Amino acid sequence: MGREKEEREEKEKVKKRGGRGEGGDGDWEAGRSRRSAGAAGAATAGAAVAAAAAGPEVVAGGPARGGRPGRGRAGRWRLGRGPVPAPGDLFRPGSGRPRHAAARRGAWVAEAAAAATPAARGLPPGRSHGPPEWRRPPGPRRPPCLHAAPPLLPDVVALLGFPYASSGENTGIVKKFPRFQNRELEATRRQRMDYPVFTVSLWLYLLHYCKANLCGILYFVDSNEMYGTPSVFLTEEGYLHIQMHLVKGEDLAVKTKFIVPLKEWFRLDISFNGGQIVVTTSIGQDLKSYHNQTISFREDFHYNDTAGYFIIGGSRYVAGIEGFFGPLKYYRLRSLHPAQIFNPLLEKQLAEQIKLYYERCAEVQEIVSVYASAALRGGERQEACHLHNSYLDLQRKYGRPSMCRAFPWEKELKDKHPSLFQALLEMDLLTVPRNQNESVLEIGGKIFEKAVKRLSSDDGLHQISSVVPFLVDSSCCGYHKASYYLAVFYETGLNVPRDQLQGMLYSLVGGQGSERLSSMNLGYKHYQGIDSYPLDWELSYAYYSNIATKTPLDQHTLQGDQAYVETIRLKDDEILKVQTKEDGDVFMWLKHEATRGNAAAQQRLAQMLFWGQQGVAKNPEAAIEWYAKGALETEDPALIYDYAIVLFKGQGVKKNRRLALELMKKAASKGLHQAVNGLGWYYHKFKKNYAKAAKYWLKAEEMGNPDASYNLGVLHLDGIFPGVPGRNQTLAGEYFHKAAQGGHMEGTLWCSLYYITGNLETFPRDPEKAVVWAKHVAEKNGYLGHVIRKGLNAYLEGSWHEALLYYVLAAETGIEVSQTNLAHICEERPDLARRYLGVNCVWRYYNFSVFQIDAPSFAYLKMGDLYYYGHQNQSQDLELSVQMYAQAALDGDSQGFFNLALLIEEGTVIPHHILDFLEIDSTLHSNNISILQELYERCWSHSNEESFSPCSLAWLYLHLRLLWGAVLHSALIYFLGTFLLSILIAWTVQYFQSVSASDPPPRPSRASPDTATSTASPAVTPAADASDQDQPTVTNNLEPRG
Repeated sequence: MGREKEEREEKEKVKKRGGRGEGGDGDWEAGRSRRSAGAAGAATAGAAVAAAAAGPEVVAGGPARGGRPGRGRAGRWRLGRGPVPAPGDLFRPGSGRPRHAAARRGAWVAEAAAAATPAARGLPPGRSHGPPEWRRPPGPRRPPCLHAAPPLLPDVVALLGFPYASSGENTGIVKKFPRFQNRELEATRRQRMDYPVFTVSLWLYLLHYCKANLCGILYFVDSNEMYGTPSVFLTEEGYLHIQMHLVKGEDLAVKTKFIVPLKEWFRLDISFNGGQIVVTTSIGQDLKSYHNQTISFREDFHYNDTAGYFIIGGSRYVAGIEGFFGPLKYYRLRSLHPAQIFNPLLEKQLAEQIKLYYERCAEVQEIVSVYASAALRGGERQEACHLHNSYLDLQRKYGRPSMCRAFPWEKELKDKHPSLFQALLEMDLLTVPRNQNESVLEIGGKIFEKAVKRLSSDDGLHQISSVVPFLVDSSCCGYHKASYYLAVFYETGLNVPRDQLQGMLYSLVGGQGSERLSSMNLGYKHYQGIDSYPLDWELSYAYYSNIATKTPLDQHTLQGDQAYVETIRLKDDEILKVQTKEDGDVFMWLKHEATRGNAAAQQRLAQMLFWGQQGVAKNPEAAIEWYAKGALETEDPALIYDYAIVLFKGQGVKKNRRLALELMKKAASKGLHQAVNGLGWYYHKFKKNYAKAAKYWLKAEEMGNPDASYNLGVLHLDGIFPGVPGRNQTLAGEYFHKAAQGGHMEGTLWCSLYYITGNLETFPRDPEKAVVWAKHVAEKNGYLGHVIRKGLNAYLEGSWHEALLYYVLAAETGIEVSQTNLAHICEERPDLARRYLGVNCVWRYYNFSVFQIDAPSFAYLKMGDLYYYGHQNQSQDLELSVQMYAQAALDGDSQGFFNLALLIEEGTVIPHHILDFLEIDSTLHSNNISILQELYERCWSHSNEESFSPCSLAWLYLHLRLLWGAVLHSALIYFLGTFLLSILIAWTVQYFQSVSASDPPPRPSRASPDTATSTASPAVTPAADASDQDQPTVTNNLEPRG
């Protein structure tokens, strides 16, 4: 009886708190205080609160890479409320401050690249200040939909129209909504803030359920960085967790009674109408009904979709789902029944290809798993088994008993997957891990390595078509470097028929697998809106930010195929000459000088080895030896500092905090600002003395250290700056911006985050700028650097096939230096490009490069020439040619001014807006001669040649023509010229008359045979002629490399 009474009392409490209404049938949770977005994935047992207790990470610098500044580790991202309830648990208030799930304490990040970070405010440096029509590269656009979609009403927002590959990490798409411009709609929206009426409809394809407690699907984060209405998550069991913020300030969460399907495209419709929520799932393109659930509440929800931003997928607060998002529509002011929602599955062919890919890969993974298991375990030979198959071949190879009973379907599968069985039979499977998932991935890697070895041969490009099936099998095993190779092959037609659909498929598959180059490829294509990818900066940011956040960590990972990303242009012979290897002349000379005690040589040698620069393979252990030798034998403060950092980190050497601190103080006493910052880091991390840490950081910042600026920002973000109460995101943002301007990676990432969310007044929302900043960091990734370095090494060795392969792989990620280098290779070897590439290589990659931030001026000149002359199937376009030359001129390239002047000389009219763009005085616009003078003068002033240049000669020639024209227009000169010409003619006539009168007429005579023969004789005797033929002659028989 006592137990029944307690249960009745508990039910009454539920009703009073506004749980399920009379029609409710969901599991629910309610709470007394609002909950933080940051702990959505944490259970109420306290895991998220404990994780949130630690403050954001400050940083010490890393060993220098060629410049002096060190680099810092990103601070932990944080919110202000406690954990969201786990499904089925009663909501309990909390006060922890959760942070970015990927942040780890104690990590250090080395300095950012020497290249300047794009400016945070105003226009980015380079091209962005040009005329708007120049900003987007021409290219194929998406074909119109075959079905006629009704026009969107004012309250309908299409948040996503193209598939988004969600890798299950802490990145996603950020969307922000303005107020309605229509007064009536805005008034309606305000009236419904406490009685929400809206609908969300989205397509999903899930590969797995959540690996944590909760994974983000779609959720609202308010201006205080706290969850709002609605917030939809996926649980580890496959249920939907829907959370709302109540008018009275509390939060309420509900868990559906059904689980969502895996590896099926399904549409999820959630409609809110006051306190009633209707959740509907429908499977497939025909929207076959799957589940429907109605949940009613007596509580009032608060809903203001303009006071924050929506996130699709993951964020710094919670990981996203593993799978794909399809079309997503948001009806801001209407609660609709599923039949009233128009949200079809767009990109139907692509969606179907995604489904087919994972169905095939499930079969491949099963085969690989069974093969690996057979190789590791073996079985009992059965005499009755006489069927010859690949499994028996495997058993004979390893001397294992037969297991043919386990494989009754072998013949069918062998015919279906011939390349897979061939690869497995040739592989040593005894070395693979015993864990099933790890073994499949390991085998996929082995298949990929074998395929790449064939591609790196002298005729590697010729092998592509035969290698593709092996790459497909490797991709199915989860080794997504193979997915990226396939995407590039199909998108560029690299010795395979060009297939944009297959290219998109493998790009998305690789992006979902978190393959770095695939994600960068997707980010770039959506950033520019090319190759049939829609222009979508928020979607581009989702991909770029994923790789950008990994780049600082990747740079300090000793393992992996990584190299420092260097800007080395194949047209620059001087830079190519200093590229070296461990047995190269430059490296050996540096090693000789370093051995003799040359501090500069020791530092440069250590940098090359530590970061993998200038063609030298990354070797941190060898680098540390040179750091130690230089620090202990010389008084060079940079070497002392670098070795101190190595000792603090224990990277490749045993940690020695005492000696590290001693060396750090020594370097700081010599005035090295990195060391001053390092002391601040030491007192913050190990002594928890924030006042002393801030003192050192303020001093280092005055000395120009970007790490110190970043660390001061972290103190303000965490609210622990001495003497300053509370958190100050505005001041933190200012410090992060200053650090970003100094090239600090994490500072740049914070700025990109502020620009995409727009939650700080000092950083107004600007998705394009957010992409530019995230792209800048992502392109420093060491895995991309490794691909670029392989292409450069192949080029230097004259291996044209391999050079073209790796530069195509790098160029498709969107990095400018690889695009221009690839176009240069295609100019040098047009036969190779025409034979193996399905795209117009020179046109495509020079065209891509001119739409990059800080594109080189020579790329504009190249495109100007291509537009001027026309190229292959591209027609001549003088207007675009003028624009390209003008952009080169704006960058200070004398050739741009010279080419514009030549166009005017040929009769081309330069539009007035171009002349204004070049800041040519408007009073000169009507006079071509005045414009020519101005252009030639600027050409001369921007010329780098000390002696006479084409610009100076053209300028001189123009003035001579003007002088001669002035002379010809003078009446006096006409009279004198006519008079002198008359006198000359008269004298000439008189002279010839006198000569003809004095000479007698010639007498006829017969020439003798001897005379005729003598006349016909060669001018050179036969002996002399033979002598000349024996002399060597100079010829031009040099062949292109390769």
